[in-house]
Amino acid sequence: MTGLDLSGLTAGPAQVRGGVRLVPLLRAHPVPDLRLHAELYDAELGVVEFGRHSYTSYIPHGFVADWSGDGTPAAAYGTQLTTDRPDRMRLHFPHRMVRRLDRNRLRFLPLHLASEGYLSLHFGGPVIAWEEWSRRALRNGLSPRAEQAYRGVEVNGLPDALRVFEIHPDQCGVLIYVADALAAAFVLPHPDDYRVLHPSLVQDLYGELIHHYSFHPPVDEFRVQLRESAIRSLDDLRLHAAQQEQTWRHFHDTTLAGGLLDSTYMWERVYRMGRFTLSRFLPPFRPKQDNHIGETITDAKGRVVYLKTFRLAENQVRRGYLLNRLADADWHLGDTADQLGITEDQLGLRLNSAGFGHLLRRDVLDGYRARARRSP
Repeated sequence: MTGLDLSGLTAGPAQVRGGVRLVPLLRAHPVPDLRLHAELYDAELGVVEFGRHSYTSYIPHGFVADWSGDGTPAAAYGTQLTTDRPDRMRLHFPHRMVRRLDRNRLRFLPLHLASEGYLSLHFGGPVIAWEEWSRRALRNGLSPRAEQAYRGVEVNGLPDALRVFEIHPDQCGVLIYVADALAAAFVLPHPDDYRVLHPSLVQDLYGELIHHYSFHPPVDEFRVQLRESAIRSLDDLRLHAAQQEQTWRHFHDTTLAGGLLDSTYMWERVYRMGRFTLSRFLPPFRPKQDNHIGETITDAKGRVVYLKTFRLAENQVRRGYLLNRLADADWHLGDTADQLGITEDQLGLRLNSAGFGHLLRRDVLDGYRARARRSP
């Protein structure tokens, strides 16, 4: 599997509020033997351990997958009123990113699977000790790596759009657009799970690009256009309405969501859950194009029954692109520069502007800068 298989899901009519467009994903036949609900935490910051490493991050909740079919939906937190301000921030220790709770029950941290896959990209650093790399790069690799993101409540207009959004009876997912840029995709196996977890979208993480786009002007609605002269009966009206729905779905799937659905991805299987598989994926890191990281649960035929994605900002895409090019050339700067069609000096400065300057020896980086200043 290289792409996303969203068969069984169809795009419904979009709802627009300001610069946010929400496109519901409808599933005619819910997946009966997989249910997801939230495991709510009483602290937003937590420590996640994986292998010999750990990190601290924003973790508002975990998801519990129950593939026996008898999962109990979770209720959203109620409002809490208090006049006292906590004197310190509490930390939650979920211990592991993926943890089996029972024979047919698995808890995982949504979006952390995807983001950890991105942060660990070539985490070990140079595989050959070329002289240009610093001792720190050879000893610690890319550690520590960190990326910034915005909570959904910080994306202008998103909380209001989600609050007034009308959930369809068969809705099992949603695609979120901000200024008509695809910000995130969220898919669940059952409509009941979606109704419970819809509010959690404001607690998700969104990229810098989406936060910036949220301050753009409002977007227009796609209005239905019917030729009145061609409508003589109710059957004609139904026929033309169905054609308009088909036109909208085709435009949405091929244009609005094309950057997500038409791309190929690098997949990593995380856990087997009976006939289901929990995986995460990375994009090909194509600069100046849509690049989404994400996590899925797929059935035995590879069809997506759970999906959550995060759109990378351009600087994050550039970092992934440079790391892949370096890895392809065994971290040899000259060979990597040749592949990119630039000079080694230019590559060194690109690495520095991408936030990887500390991986190079200081005197080597200073030499790149000096030659750049002398060049015409």
